[in-house]
Amino acid sequence: MKPILVLNGPNLNLLGKRQPEIYGSATLDDVNEAIARLAGELNVSVDCRQSNHEGQLVDWLHEAREGASAVIINAGAYTHTSIALRDAVLALSVPVIEVHLSNIYARDEFRKHSYLSGVVHGTIAGFGVQSYLLALRATQLLVSGSKP
Repeated sequence: MKPILVLNGPNLNLLGKRQPEIYGSATLDDVNEAIARLAGELNVSVDCRQSNHEGQLVDWLHEAREGASAVIINAGAYTHTSIALRDAVLALSVPVIEVHLSNIYARDEFRKHSYLSGVVHGTIAGFGVQSYLLALRATQLLVSGSKP
């Protein structure tokens, strides 16, 4: 089976340092390690990546068309601004789950709109690092043919 691609957008490289009262104290390395541990338990492979650049995220989504069994994406601020990411997700035939550490619907008004939520299989938000792990469990069910 092809790996599940986990994409992290802008500023997620600063996890644990940037606004820990909102995003928690876990670093991106901590998140990736938790994902890898759970992936081992679920017997799936993952490929975790991060970029602050929208075009790089689009390129990785294009690669996922043939190189991934599913995508988990935390697009960060691009969630609220990027039609390019939305279009790249629309070009995929594999399951995509949107993830957010914080509950974006309980924050600033502009954060309540996601360009991705209408084109992904589901959105998980507000559970910190657990948001990723819940998404990985759901993704594993989707790629195995089960319904989460």
